[in-house]
Amino acid sequence: MTGLSVAVTGATGFIGGVLLQSLVRDGWKVRALTRRPQTGGGPITWIQGDLNDPVALQNLVRGVSAVVHCAGQVRGSSLDEFTHTNAEGTANLVKASTEQDSAPRFLLISSLAARQPDLSWYATSKHLAEQIVADHSGIMPCAVFRPTAVYGPGDKEMSPLFRATQRGVLPMVGGSDMRFGLLHVNDLVAAILCWLGTRVPIHGIYELDDGMPGGYNGQSVAAIAQDVWKRPVRCFFLPGSLVSMTANINLYLARLLHYSPMLTPGKVRELQHPNWVCDIAPLTKALPDWQPSMRLRDALPQTA
Repeated sequence: MTGLSVAVTGATGFIGGVLLQSLVRDGWKVRALTRRPQTGGGPITWIQGDLNDPVALQNLVRGVSAVVHCAGQVRGSSLDEFTHTNAEGTANLVKASTEQDSAPRFLLISSLAARQPDLSWYATSKHLAEQIVADHSGIMPCAVFRPTAVYGPGDKEMSPLFRATQRGVLPMVGGSDMRFGLLHVNDLVAAILCWLGTRVPIHGIYELDDGMPGGYNGQSVAAIAQDVWKRPVRCFFLPGSLVSMTANINLYLARLLHYSPMLTPGKVRELQHPNWVCDIAPLTKALPDWQPSMRLRDALPQTA
């Protein structure tokens, strides 16, 4: 891909950081949005600003052949906090992209939560962002990826859970019949690179996980961890009423003390939803060169 350029938001985050390394390795010229000054140059041009800065966004997307929008807000104490970044920020980036002489192809990294927008403020905001992108599909080649829970080295959300299995416990929220998908960050990045490399841009909304038939549940993750660590691992489910009460208290304190909480009543509803398993068949059909290659059993030692 030597000579081609791509704009990336969320480049300093978990997924964006891995993506940047892969893009540079594959010969892409990268423009990356950042709130804080960054050192280094070479194939990466850092554009200082945020999703509310129209000048920075114009500089970010000027002359690029593709935009990968990874930035997003995952913590917040109101719907407005989430929509400000996830929906309005996406609208600002789409506007800057469509104002170019030749609109670049556009990929939104959304979330599987958008499949159930009524569950939480986060899910609602991601669903709104998807609609904004879809509304511009007639004037800009665009697609949406909905990954399930993404994990890997450097992840701050899933890694603590996996590290707990080393101590012989796996705390879960929800019920024993709840099933979910997992996706290693390297497989998500590989899918993005495949999308970038297609001669004709693919359109549509695609779900991504590691392709485990039927997904995982608490017991299966505990069994995998037990096999990997060679020690007993017990899965237990936290009482729903206790988790909900904690989330309500956390939200109240967040509004009182002005911090952005992760655990909210909406997040609890997400965690308790019975089915977060993906159907990756549409994506593997659209991108024949992509297949997930990392399952939890192989990735758990380096992740934890």
